Amino acid sequence: MQIAEWLEKLGLGQYAERFVQNGVDMGVLPELMDEDFDKLGVLLGHRRKMLRAIADLDPAALIASPAPPHDAERRHLTVMFCDLVGSTALSARLDPEDMWEVIRAYRAACARVISAYDGSIARFVGDGILVYFGYPRAHEDDAERAVRAGLDAISAMRQLKTSGDERVELRIAIATGLVVVGDLISGDASEESATVGDTPNLAARLQSLAEPGAVVVASSTRRLLGDLFTFRNLGRREVKGISEPIAVWAVEGAPASESRFEAVHAARSIGFVGRKEEIELTLSRQRLAWQGQGQMVLISGEAGIGKSRMVAMLSESPVLGGAPPRAISVLAVPHQQCASSLCRATRARCRHLLARHARAKARQARGDAGAWNAAGCPGDGAHCGTAFDPNRRPLSAARSEPGAAAATDLCHPSRSA
Repeated sequence: MQIAEWLEKLGLGQYAERFVQNGVDMGVLPELMDEDFDKLGVLLGHRRKMLRAIADLDPAALIASPAPPHDAERRHLTVMFCDLVGSTALSARLDPEDMWEVIRAYRAACARVISAYDGSIARFVGDGILVYFGYPRAHEDDAERAVRAGLDAISAMRQLKTSGDERVELRIAIATGLVVVGDLISGDASEESATVGDTPNLAARLQSLAEPGAVVVASSTRRLLGDLFTFRNLGRREVKGISEPIAVWAVEGAPASESRFEAVHAARSIGFVGRKEEIELTLSRQRLAWQGQGQMVLISGEAGIGKSRMVAMLSESPVLGGAPPRAISVLAVPHQQCASSLCRATRARCRHLLARHARAKARQARGDAGAWNAAGCPGDGAHCGTAFDPNRRPLSAARSEPGAAAATDLCHPSRSA
């Protein structure tokens, strides 16, 4: 059994990369101490889970079998290349032991961030790191994951100080494209997770165009990101080994849009087609809500089937009784490993709205001329579609009424209730 397979069975596959990087295999597991888990960055609860599993291991499982080679695959891969700025000059100024510690801390910090976004370190190249997003596991938002990992890695390195109190910075380049990836084996020589294609070379070349502490992306990655981040156009640049100039952008900031769907799709969205049955069900619930009967509709379906597109269309549609509804968007980031990210985001938003409600009621009680109503709208609510009705039943009350809540399954409309 391989260490990665063992961790996956425990549901702790996020630690596989750092275990491998630190030379921890099945034979070493029984010898791990608490301080070893600290150095590996294993959380306390996960550590206890591992220790219980180690105690239950069959001795035969401690004999690691050779890892089977990965067959080559065509993949649409996002490649990130990290480079430690000025490492040659830094090594000349620092004692070798201090420089070793800088490299160790740099690799550990990057590995920790990359693992959090489910990226895969392909190899360490001197003071550079080649990273894949989309292999061996692919996600719909690999380009976004790569950018966020790059920004977090740069932020983590800014906190690292050398013995001479010198600042350590990274520059990062990201490119996306079609490659063939797998294990290349030639006799006794082998290369794991090797790639054939222009994308890794492009990412490695582009990092020389990045300023210290910056992330740059190729046009192939920029198209996938939409308005998720703010960018600065660096124009078309000549890149060694590539015949045509390459369009390059620098990532400047956090998401520019509250809605992830709008950020990614607004620029290339087309007219909405189909889903008449699901739309009619939703509108029937809307009519009941407009009559004062609180409603809740759950839209479920596989990734990419059009859930967010349908919600966006309904929110903007003039058929919703004239004025648009008051929309409250809550974003659960898909790459966060915490399963409660949506619950936390929802709770935070509800606390904000309740606090705003309380302030509005206090202003109304004082008779403030500019008071906001309890729906969070100015004055009498004329600009919010419908004025706030203090006697209107809240959504939670609808749960006790038959038929008050509806659910529509976009994969199986016949299952809608």
